[in-house]
Amino acid sequence: MYSNYNMNQLSLDITSSYIPEKNNTAWFINELVETLKIKESYLFGRPRQYNLSAMLKLVLFAYTRSVFSSRKIAQLAEESLPARWLTQEMMPSYRTIARFRISDELEGLINQGLEQLTAYLRQQNMIDDAIFIDGTKILADANKFSFVWKKSTIRFDAMNREATVSLMNELKEAYSSSHIPDGSNLSLDMVDEVLTRLEFRLEELEKQIETTPKLSPNPAKQERRSLKSTKRKLAARRAKMLEHQKQFKTFGKRNSFSKTDHDATFMRVKEDHMKNGQLKPAYNLQIATSKQFIVGYDVYQNPTDTKTLIPFLEKMNLAEKDAMYIVADAGYCSESNYQYLEDKLSQHTSLIPYGTMLKENSKKWQSDDKKVMNWFYEEKEDYYIDPKGVRFNFNTYRKRTDKDGFSRDFKEYVAEKYDENREEIPAALTAKGHIRKIMINPSWEYYKAKQRDFLSTKETGKIYAKRKIDVEPVFGRMKASLGFTRFSVRGLGKVLKETGIVSLALNMMKLASWETQKDIENRKNPKQTKNNTFRPFRIFYFRLITLTFVTASLFSCAYLFG
Repeated sequence: MYSNYNMNQLSLDITSSYIPEKNNTAWFINELVETLKIKESYLFGRPRQYNLSAMLKLVLFAYTRSVFSSRKIAQLAEESLPARWLTQEMMPSYRTIARFRISDELEGLINQGLEQLTAYLRQQNMIDDAIFIDGTKILADANKFSFVWKKSTIRFDAMNREATVSLMNELKEAYSSSHIPDGSNLSLDMVDEVLTRLEFRLEELEKQIETTPKLSPNPAKQERRSLKSTKRKLAARRAKMLEHQKQFKTFGKRNSFSKTDHDATFMRVKEDHMKNGQLKPAYNLQIATSKQFIVGYDVYQNPTDTKTLIPFLEKMNLAEKDAMYIVADAGYCSESNYQYLEDKLSQHTSLIPYGTMLKENSKKWQSDDKKVMNWFYEEKEDYYIDPKGVRFNFNTYRKRTDKDGFSRDFKEYVAEKYDENREEIPAALTAKGHIRKIMINPSWEYYKAKQRDFLSTKETGKIYAKRKIDVEPVFGRMKASLGFTRFSVRGLGKVLKETGIVSLALNMMKLASWETQKDIENRKNPKQTKNNTFRPFRIFYFRLITLTFVTASLFSCAYLFG
């Protein structure tokens, strides 16, 4: 059909004349945000106010289109038809978008939207009672060479304190003053006190110089010159000491941080272009998925996944939810994690293999005489016999406390040094002549046996086998499809908000692909009834858009024809 294209002809704009396709992510974003029933207005728009719903829809849609910059999001709001349909022709500036992305309102809206979406997916049987937990490293918005190492700071602080003590000792020898500290437990207050006394001494020297202006050489001037030099050096040492104290406070329990983003920690990431294992500033992103839908997320500063499991499960409030399967890989196994799952989440079934589980089934492991699990054990009398015939009897209980404060209980077994004839047994001694000892952790052995039983059964084994096809593709879509490999904001709080946007955007993309797959199946089977997502909302908005279009058309006719 011929279309009369004329840019110079006067026409009336119809705001909602464009309607995206039903499998477009804009549909799902619009329907999800509308279910939140947002009433608060966004007060930071300039020169006019913008609605929170429109801003949330725009940001979510931009992230589904791999647009993460505030300036490019503002450009998308102007040039993209689905974006203009979502915002109803609102075009906020990039400053407004940048403030909205880090606002406190955004975090609450994202959490509320994820909760409602998870409840809907569970109601529609699109997710099941198994959650799969895994983590990945996302680069921080920081310079990769702006590192600060804790060990180096400790070394530099010790050297600085030694130099400060040396300066104080010189002052003490020169003035024989008892008020100058020795520096054994040097603090900023001690240095400040010395600097204050130096100020007083300099004032006294100034008065002496004023009384004897023509004296040459003047001893007061020489002493003043020396004291000023010492004062400058001591002030510089004090500034370094203050800087090191601030760095220790920033470190916390970490071993490094970035100068451009103090919350970022240097970790080993897969995006290593130099292939030399270089550490880069990043965050540890943890997600929980069910049928490739993200049902929970969190961001941590420590690189190891082992220490993130307990706080992640506490954030998801699994203790208040129905029984389900908690599935993770061997990177999350530890006695503290197993104990938490056993005590706090007893209604759930955890499927987390320990590190050596697969190796223990190998022939090499089972034939190794050094492994205690291959020794003979007598449960009643509680003793072990190694392959050389040496008997290890129970001696005492031992306790070890980790750096995190977690205590582990061990049973110590000692080898019998003499045989029945009171002759020394060579195999009971080490190479240096000490008696051999072994340490057994009963709790750890119990948790290992429990996981072996779970993962060896057919039902739970199938559930664990789904881990790679459930949570790993989500990271693939995040990094490969969206291209989200680096955060756009700085600071742990802001990074957490951006993670929520990415997680909700990935869920919207998954819903859109699910809708497309349903349409393909319905074309193959026309008799099969459709099960459209958010069907009631879709009908409502179609009627509303149709009514707006008809009203605008009638108004145009009345205006043109009088």
